[in-house]
Amino acid sequence: MNHLHKRSLLKLAALAAAASALMACGKKDEPAPVATPAPAASAEAPAQPEPLKIAFAYVGPVGDGGWTFAHDNARKALEKEFGSKITTTYVESVPESADAERVIRDMASNGHKLIFGTTFGYMEPMLKVAADHKDVKLEHATGYKTAENMRTYDSRTYEGAYMAGVIAGAMTQTGTLGVVASIPIPEVIRNINSFTLGAQSTNPNVKTKVVWVNEWFNPPKETEAATSLINGGADVLMQNTDSSAVLQTAEKMGKRGFGWDSDMTAYGPKAHLGSAVIDWTPYYIKAVGDVLNGAPWAPGHTWWGVKEGAIDLVSLAGDIPAEAKTKLDEVKAGLKAGTFHIWKGPLTDNTGQEVLAADAVADDDFMRGIKFYVQGVEGTVPGGDK
Repeated sequence: MNHLHKRSLLKLAALAAAASALMACGKKDEPAPVATPAPAASAEAPAQPEPLKIAFAYVGPVGDGGWTFAHDNARKALEKEFGSKITTTYVESVPESADAERVIRDMASNGHKLIFGTTFGYMEPMLKVAADHKDVKLEHATGYKTAENMRTYDSRTYEGAYMAGVIAGAMTQTGTLGVVASIPIPEVIRNINSFTLGAQSTNPNVKTKVVWVNEWFNPPKETEAATSLINGGADVLMQNTDSSAVLQTAEKMGKRGFGWDSDMTAYGPKAHLGSAVIDWTPYYIKAVGDVLNGAPWAPGHTWWGVKEGAIDLVSLAGDIPAEAKTKLDEVKAGLKAGTFHIWKGPLTDNTGQEVLAADAVADDDFMRGIKFYVQGVEGTVPGGDK
């Protein structure tokens, strides 16, 4: 290698070393890199609220085909409507006695925050439980007493009874109707009277015989009462009891009858003229929805009928005259619109005393206190003034 070339190489190496030193020096002046923070952990999803625990006390068995069956169908509809937001349970055949208080108290103690008691005789037991469990909401069917955390609800069953009467008056051959009655409280007396008033709208000369069994559900007694009525000349039967025994008796004895509370067609297809049914679903959905949504809750009385979709007469027999069906449609439309009033004067009781003056319309207080039979119903109300 010649001398000139060697000098050139040494010069280049020196320049490279200088450049490297300058770069190292510059790096010392640069700020240290800042570490990028790790992504914040996502907030945990809010815990799902505990389901609302709801309990039902039933006076009869769920398979009675009538009153309790209708309540239990509505309970099942609640589960379908609200899904995992609620849990429901029930106790069936709870007597209207001290047992009712024990059962309902157990429900409250076991975390049920909404309790439905489904018969009149639970009123006093529920009041006692309400006083001791202020954090529990109680709903009492057909009663009239309330508390801070207890209110009442009912269906206008007398509308169903009246509509059945419209058909009964058109179908009777003997002019005598029969009613198997449960317990002589205003609710039941009101239904007997309304059935008779409906029948008089299509057959003014009908009369109604009544046999009391003093129980809501007792198929043997109901059968015996229905048989007695038929032997006494009644050829169309209605009931205010909870089993299908009355319709089944009419079927066996070649007479006609109605289902009550639920569609009872299957129990007596030849005898069946129609079923006056209750749908508790609309009220139960509203009541449960109010609690879930935190809506204001206060004691009071709710009484729903045809207008609210709680009452209907369904599964009409094919041999009912067209005129009677037309009359029924008119009544149903009037009840739904609020333009037709079943209890409108002039009305007299079966002793001839005026109970509603001409054109007077009974209010709910009047309806809840009925203790008399209207003209056309035979006999006297047990324990009544007349």
